[in-house]
Amino acid sequence: MTVATSTSPRHTLGAHDSAAETFALGLPARPALLSRRAWLALIALIVAMGVGVPLCALVLPQSSALHLSAYTMTLVGKLMCYAIAALALDLVWGYCGILSLGHGLFFALGGYAIGMYLMREIGHDGKYGSDLPDFMVFLDWHSLPWYWQGTQHLGVALLLVVLVPAVVAWVFGFFTFRSRVKGVYLSIITQAMTFAAMLLFYRNETGFGGNNGFTDFKRIAGMPITHPGTRTVLFLMTFAVLVLAFLGARAIVTSKLGRVVTAVRDGETRLMFLGYSPLGYKLFIWTLSAVLCGIAGALYVPQVGIINPSEMSPGNSIEMAIWVAVGGRGTLIGPIIGAFAVNGAKSFFTAYFAEYWLFFLGLIFVLVPLLLPNGIMGLIEAAMKRLGGKRA
Repeated sequence: MTVATSTSPRHTLGAHDSAAETFALGLPARPALLSRRAWLALIALIVAMGVGVPLCALVLPQSSALHLSAYTMTLVGKLMCYAIAALALDLVWGYCGILSLGHGLFFALGGYAIGMYLMREIGHDGKYGSDLPDFMVFLDWHSLPWYWQGTQHLGVALLLVVLVPAVVAWVFGFFTFRSRVKGVYLSIITQAMTFAAMLLFYRNETGFGGNNGFTDFKRIAGMPITHPGTRTVLFLMTFAVLVLAFLGARAIVTSKLGRVVTAVRDGETRLMFLGYSPLGYKLFIWTLSAVLCGIAGALYVPQVGIINPSEMSPGNSIEMAIWVAVGGRGTLIGPIIGAFAVNGAKSFFTAYFAEYWLFFLGLIFVLVPLLLPNGIMGLIEAAMKRLGGKRA
């Protein structure tokens, strides 16, 4: 219980005295950002990653069992990018109650923004030895479109990674939330948005590579993109962004802002009667989530080596929702676990049982709401409570 103290002066004849009056506000205390045990575990993980990854990737020989191969680093780096996207979706779905089936668009926009820079970095090392990207030469383009100007600078590309998803999300969210579109209708509109964008990017005349998208990258920040040192830096940057995104999201949901956002999910009409306007809170969380997805896409592209319109497919956005549901929405750590679990299973099935992967994905989609309504985190919490009860 939070206790607030108020001091008011009392005036008497011939004397000036003051007394403290205390009163209790019926507000729960703000929870800690992380528990002591969680902080210790996070610090240990950061130290292990910061020391172990460079050691295993750059120092240990390839013959060593602890050596981190390029394939392993690419796979884990990709999973961490997916985890950032799942965390972003959990902010709007788990805490604000907005089920988005179009977050794949923001992921792809961030990827295309950094991809434009990577294509410019190829320079004359391309197939045609031109200042233009190879696909533009192939399509008989003679100059760069206006929206490609300045993309040869990494700073401009990073700015686009943040601004493009933010602007698209804000404009879409403003008109949608102002119109009070909710529930399944909002989910359908978000899916239609990403599908329309995918069809647009498939067209060659839009200047984004058409079906093939961007690939065959050579350098990033002047360094060979396939060099082990570059891959290690990208891997550690992705891990750092994942940790910072989790801590930032945790700080938001435990703040007063987070309480209002959660109230939007639980009772938007009641919140309006209390004098709050949900529009601003929805727009903030929606835009922040889109920016996080864009950053995840920007980290994904240089590690995987390709970006094309298929990243905007509605199926990819639906998979993001599955990651969140499997891990446990409204928990922040759950979607991270779900992204690793589902995509780890996907890597296994596509490698050994490729024809059965879609059946397995559909089975997850059906069984998780029935058997694990609170996801993996709900199962863990129930097990810990049971264990605590036995100890007591």
